[in-house]
Amino acid sequence: MQETLTRAWTSFHRFTAGTNLKAWLFRIMMNAFINSYRKRQREPLLLTSTIEGLADIPRHITGDSRPAEEQVLDRVLAAEVSAALRDLPADFKTAFYLTDIEGFSYREAAEIMGSPLGTVTSRLHRARYSLRSRLTP
Repeated sequence: MQETLTRAWTSFHRFTAGTNLKAWLFRIMMNAFINSYRKRQREPLLLTSTIEGLADIPRHITGDSRPAEEQVLDRVLAAEVSAALRDLPADFKTAFYLTDIEGFSYREAAEIMGSPLGTVTSRLHRARYSLRSRLTP
């Protein structure tokens, strides 16, 4: 949380007045989490030794072998947001995950999905609209 506020303070000149401050801060927090996760994935393996002197057992530093999507959903998002994301159609969910969770550009997401750029932007818009309408009281 402190890191989010620090990053927001240093880049406050990029914030557009009149837009959603909460969403902007949430995106900064999400990007910080994704960056730290990716950094942990690049760190070397630790070797733990056993008492009897048996072969060392490699264990990754993170200790969590679940996919990044599940970790983000479990740690950051509330239960109703997780449910709303899971209820999206597969194409919408993929576009949303690649761009908003993983941080790929629209063009990169289009290449990954094997779809035209306009199709990805359309699916992303529809996914965001669906989430907004489902989560707004």
